[in-house]
Amino acid sequence: MKFWSPLRLVSTLIVLGLLAAFGASSCNSNDPAPSTPVSKTSGSAPGAALVTLPPAVLDSQMKSINGEPIKLSNYQGKVLLVNLWATWCAPCRRETPELVKLYKEYQSRGVEMVGLSTEDPEASAQSVQEFVRQYNVDYHVGWASREVAITLMQGRGSIPQSFVITRDGRIKKRFIGFHPVDTPPKLKEAIEEALVDNG
Repeated sequence: MKFWSPLRLVSTLIVLGLLAAFGASSCNSNDPAPSTPVSKTSGSAPGAALVTLPPAVLDSQMKSINGEPIKLSNYQGKVLLVNLWATWCAPCRRETPELVKLYKEYQSRGVEMVGLSTEDPEASAQSVQEFVRQYNVDYHVGWASREVAITLMQGRGSIPQSFVITRDGRIKKRFIGFHPVDTPPKLKEAIEEALVDNG
């Protein structure tokens, strides 16, 4: 009996097709990309897990798409979702519409959202602007500085990464990668928990 029977061949092709369709849940920062110097953190040693955003992250002035600087310390006292992403990252593209929906749902309750691209701000300016238009992103978008990206990623170079931050600056939940079924309700749950968290 032949190993590659027609039925086995068709079954294998279907499984491979499904794997390709769903793709990976995250992109490695070292994946080939047009320009990703900020997110190449494979050489940094993972330290203790972050519990709060350190001053170097909070006080860093980062470039935004509208020219206004983004400073995470400006969001203290609010529940904040920080998302690290890149235009070339397929899971980031799948996640963005879910983030847009979440922002529409929670903005009126005082939740803020900041999307920080890990790409080079000069090289990716046009592609990030086009991405924001294409996905109707209405939350704050800019570029993570190298120091901010390395500190937040803690040696895990995969994107997207999202951080739900409480009003007093604690990291309530960190998400690495994106799964279309699992991630949106978990993000929502973490935001709800952060909203009722009093420290």
